[in-house]
Amino acid sequence: MQATATQSDPIISFRHVNKIYSNGTVGLKDINFDIPRGQFLVVVGLSGAGKSTLLRTINRMHEISSGEVLVDNESVSDYKGKALRQLRRKIGMIFQNFNLVKRSTVEKNVLSGLVGYYPTWKCVLGLFSADDRKRAFQALKRVSLTNKLFTRADELSGGQQQRVAIARALMQEPKIILADEPIASLDPRTTKAVMDTLQRLNREDGITVIVNLHSVELAQQYADRIVGLRAGELVYDEDIADVTTAALDRVYQTDSEA
Repeated sequence: MQATATQSDPIISFRHVNKIYSNGTVGLKDINFDIPRGQFLVVVGLSGAGKSTLLRTINRMHEISSGEVLVDNESVSDYKGKALRQLRRKIGMIFQNFNLVKRSTVEKNVLSGLVGYYPTWKCVLGLFSADDRKRAFQALKRVSLTNKLFTRADELSGGQQQRVAIARALMQEPKIILADEPIASLDPRTTKAVMDTLQRLNREDGITVIVNLHSVELAQQYADRIVGLRAGELVYDEDIADVTTAALDRVYQTDSEA
């Protein structure tokens, strides 16, 4: 089934987006839907369904083959140079493997969220202002980690590292946060801490949050809306009030089972 939720003022729009890799693999097939400003959207599906590809087309980490991706009603598909850097400033990215510099302190990792605003050499040399450091402290306060300010990243638990990654994204003052399987390697307790943090930023700051998850249970617990992908196609799209477990389970059917 495919139903498209219609809401005004989309912050992101997909217009007949296709992604075909150089080896012929179809990553995305005619993706066509809007994401309203301030929504907490969860994308579900099997591994290889196209979830990561979908997310990475928004900040242009992946190029599309055809169609159009719009952010704030502007097509970003042809952005280059300064325009692309400015796009990525307003989109925070949270990765499954945290992407921290393990031998650096928590503060330095959080400050690296400013790389889109400063020349690379300035970030490498750590030439940040007192105001920047104050902002880093405040970002860590939002994720309850100020006591780890000068701790090396590799001395933190997985859940703490992911919260540092969220604080790093907050340094960008993002309008959008993309989270690609952010809790895949975490235990249930730290999973809750990370998902609660993302939900709080969505609710309190109005940040549009898009999260890829395998867990149907977590999707139902946190999402305003759930979309499902199978083999690169959008096969499910419902606001949370209309989501049923039975319908969601069909997203996970293989072609032989469908």
